[in-house]
Amino acid sequence: MNPPGVSAIFDLSAGLDAETTVKSEDSRLVAALREGSEEAYEQLLSRFQQPVYTLALRLLNDQAGACDVAQEVFLKVFRNLGGFRSQSSLKTWIYRIAINEAHNARRWFFRHQRREVDWGEDQDGSLGLREMPDAGQSPFDVTLDHERRALVQAALERINPVFRDAVVLRDIMDLSYEEIAEVLNLSLGTVKSRILRGRESLREELAERLCPHPSLRLVPKTAE
Repeated sequence: MNPPGVSAIFDLSAGLDAETTVKSEDSRLVAALREGSEEAYEQLLSRFQQPVYTLALRLLNDQAGACDVAQEVFLKVFRNLGGFRSQSSLKTWIYRIAINEAHNARRWFFRHQRREVDWGEDQDGSLGLREMPDAGQSPFDVTLDHERRALVQAALERINPVFRDAVVLRDIMDLSYEEIAEVLNLSLGTVKSRILRGRESLREELAERLCPHPSLRLVPKTAE
């Protein structure tokens, strides 16, 4: 039996080893990208294309806009590889770019009338990105999940954008507090505070939507 505290030390060591491995893999990938490796390009897209699209979609609630943001993110990644430094992970660096691009897109949407886009087949005949339901789910489950996602997304739209960024990164993208602090360039305490306040705002928005309005409640007749 290990003495008290020994297992915790082992766990901490394992975490440090994993972090070192990730940074090492990031460095190799970035070096290969700088050399123009097509395999590295495919690996980068395989790792980050869907997460970046999902992040943009949750922040914008617009498929076409999310796709545009994802494309712009990877263009900026390729253009700015020379500026990547190993102080942060490749993931947090890319997510930081994605957050900034999503904010730019939201500002553009507010300044211009949003165009309606048929998000199915592109002009060249290829299929655009889309969220596909789990084939193992029943139609009822798919509908219920869709309604829940719609409610959450609508509630996210109404909370403070400062809180929304933190909540999406934590509860949808599953980033650690430390990673979120890197992405948003904030202290750990500020990140935790924003997540807490964002969750509370989200809970209030959802409660308002899910609870029937008092004026619509049926009042039983009193006995005459």
